[in-house]
Amino acid sequence: MPGPVSNVVAIDGPAGAGKSTIGKALAAKLGLEYLDTGAMYRAVTFCAMQRGLNLADTALIGELARSVTLEVGARGVFVDGLDATAAIRTPEVTAAVSQVAANSEVRAEMRERQRAWAATRGGGVIEGRDIGSVVFPDAELKLYLTASPRTRAERRVAEAGGDVDEIERSIAARDHHDSSRSDSPLVMPDGSIVVDTTGMGIAAVLAYIEGLMTSERAEQG
Repeated sequence: MPGPVSNVVAIDGPAGAGKSTIGKALAAKLGLEYLDTGAMYRAVTFCAMQRGLNLADTALIGELARSVTLEVGARGVFVDGLDATAAIRTPEVTAAVSQVAANSEVRAEMRERQRAWAATRGGGVIEGRDIGSVVFPDAELKLYLTASPRTRAERRVAEAGGDVDEIERSIAARDHHDSSRSDSPLVMPDGSIVVDTTGMGIAAVLAYIEGLMTSERAEQG
């Protein structure tokens, strides 16, 4: 494993906590690139489903993860050159991604790709569920974004519609699955700062994080 990469902001947290929205906005403010690691797992899931592979076959899906060409960035998500930006967000992929993300072979490959991504760019704002705990435990700043299950469900409904009660139950199930898997479970990383976004808008969350960063720099200086 490479040594610590400076200039990395690690953002972890459960589904719907605002990681992607805040991550993108924070990256823009800091002049850094942004990586949604969840999109990488979704991309592998999408590719496996497109090929009709058995998601329970850990070795087969692990080999797929090592061989597939992924591009996750400002242009969108491309899987073997195919634009899958919208396809990875379908309900079918959403329902299956936790199984693929629990595959240790897939996780090992994605971790190496994430570290290589940051090393190539000299850092970045990187969000997911094991960034500060496993991928970059020595990140310059580690944030753990969270919000109440109801708030997270309401955000999903505002974005894509649906029944809020059903989505809240789905989010609770996803939380349980992600936090109880054996490989790199969702946890609050040591040294991370908890940011509860319940009742907060994007501007307020960003202002709070910027205040944290300013205070941290002042203490270091």
